[in-house]
Amino acid sequence: MRPFLLLATRAEDAIADDEFAAFQRLGGLEADQLVRVRIDREPLGDFDPEAWSGLVLGGSPFNSSDPVECKSALQLEVEAELARVMDVVVENDVPLLGACYGVGTLGTHEGAVVDRTYGEPVGPVSVELTLAGRRDPVCAGLPTRFDAFVGHKEAVRELPPGAVLLATSDPCPVQMFRIKQNLYATQFHPELDADGLSRRIEEYKHNGYFHPHESEGLKDLARRSPVPHARRILRNFFRIYGRD
Repeated sequence: MRPFLLLATRAEDAIADDEFAAFQRLGGLEADQLVRVRIDREPLGDFDPEAWSGLVLGGSPFNSSDPVECKSALQLEVEAELARVMDVVVENDVPLLGACYGVGTLGTHEGAVVDRTYGEPVGPVSVELTLAGRRDPVCAGLPTRFDAFVGHKEAVRELPPGAVLLATSDPCPVQMFRIKQNLYATQFHPELDADGLSRRIEEYKHNGYFHPHESEGLKDLARRSPVPHARRILRNFFRIYGRD
């Protein structure tokens, strides 16, 4: 099988490695079936869609909707690199699964309104599939309502033209959408289990997602909140689009 390509932007080595391992493990991939490029450290270079089964975009400390004057030089470089890749991905409908940061990246590229209206605190949220979501093959096998982990400052307020809403929630109306046939983005994290979320809580407890003194309580909440269904999205995506 041609490998999938994970585009990663997390600067912290331990968390970046943990994210990479989580996509592999919870997605049911072998070690050679997912290749990572940390584009916060090196540009991707020439992108040949035929070399890959598809793309995965992990989470990020960056927010697409931040004012340009507030963005660091590194964030601007990362966004420019992603925009260049998205041009090719969207034009050719290359299979894409973007988790959390993917909502802002794909959504912004396609004309969504992304802002801080529907930011969500760190923890579990009840996600509900729309009728289109219940019919979409990447959501196959999911119950109509399931829990998943979230934690984000920005979200899509208005979908881009032509996007199909696949999942929603009460606190955040756009939890998952599709563009064309093969471009997917989730606001929740299908690659996170309780241990993974706990490690991110510890790493990012001074990044403004919550008050640092709340970190132990959030870890306890994560351990008490099973989220076994969300990972099915990973497995479906990798199964559907894996190719020789």
